[in-house]
Amino acid sequence: MISARGLARTFRTRRAAGGKRPPVVEAVAGVDIDVAAGELVGFLGPNGAGKTTTLRMLTTLLVPTAGTATVAGHDLLTDPIGVRRRIGYVGQNGGAGPDCLVVDELILQGRFYGLSHDRARTRAAELLEQLNLTGTERRVVSTLSGGQRRRLDIAMGLMHVPKLLFMDEPSTGLDPQSRANLWEHIRSLHAEHGTTLFLTTHYLDEADALCDRILVIDKGRIVAGGTPDELKRRVSGDLVVVGADEAGRVAELAARLPGSTEVAVDGASIRFRMPDGARALPALLRELDAADVAMTSVEVRRPSLDDVFLTLTGRSLRDADENGPGSPESDPGDNGTEPVAPVRTAGGAR
Repeated sequence: MISARGLARTFRTRRAAGGKRPPVVEAVAGVDIDVAAGELVGFLGPNGAGKTTTLRMLTTLLVPTAGTATVAGHDLLTDPIGVRRRIGYVGQNGGAGPDCLVVDELILQGRFYGLSHDRARTRAAELLEQLNLTGTERRVVSTLSGGQRRRLDIAMGLMHVPKLLFMDEPSTGLDPQSRANLWEHIRSLHAEHGTTLFLTTHYLDEADALCDRILVIDKGRIVAGGTPDELKRRVSGDLVVVGADEAGRVAELAARLPGSTEVAVDGASIRFRMPDGARALPALLRELDAADVAMTSVEVRRPSLDDVFLTLTGRSLRDADENGPGSPESDPGDNGTEPVAPVRTAGGAR
């Protein structure tokens, strides 16, 4: 469904006072992406990593600076209209007009894709039922809840029955219940209709719960890929956290355990990693008891996707939002950025 090679996008911040030429920012620095039909693939990374820029290129909303891609069987650069006809896109900010009626927005979307008025109305009714929006047909979009609006965004992206649906941060800003409900709808689209889904997110639990496979992007480059479990296995063992008054002695004992690594003392807590920490814990408890060291707490944590990202990049996916004026994730011409002219590549990209 998606095959991209060397896809890149460069921006330049606007000229500063004095006429100095502004620096070039690589938002996406040559990524290769393959997504098979029927996959649910998550694109994971912190804000500013290049997720949205990549998605906007794959959906024809930004012209790549370099690289080539085939999306839904059509060349991204030579046949963008063919790409648009066969994909659905759910953006971060939604596409429905706040002052419009729900049913009118859906019908209009269907008409844009060549559906007759009767077929568009029938299709709208089908999606309203499938996405638990029955009863909202004559409501103004601005009166919907956050969860309802996101489901309406999905319905608009599905009006023309695309085989490939792109979703950019689908649950951002939703409360926990609305997020859980949205996840169920996404799972249903994937399982019952065979829709190929490519979604960006920086929510770790979302990627872990939904995705068959994950691509991790950082600073415009894909740094890892695999199933959630495969990525977690890259981290060297479980994290064991022990609370004790004599932290130094516990650290000494932990360091002697076969396979223990990254032993560190943090106040009254001792942290270290071990393969299969739950199985190794009884040996440590026996050592502590023999040494007459009293514990106040003990915890074993399985590796998380955040641990994966920390291991790969040296920083956490939970880092603060990096977006700001001139950031790589800014749209061209907005927030102090402008696009660098695309260049012709060997593959014919312009």
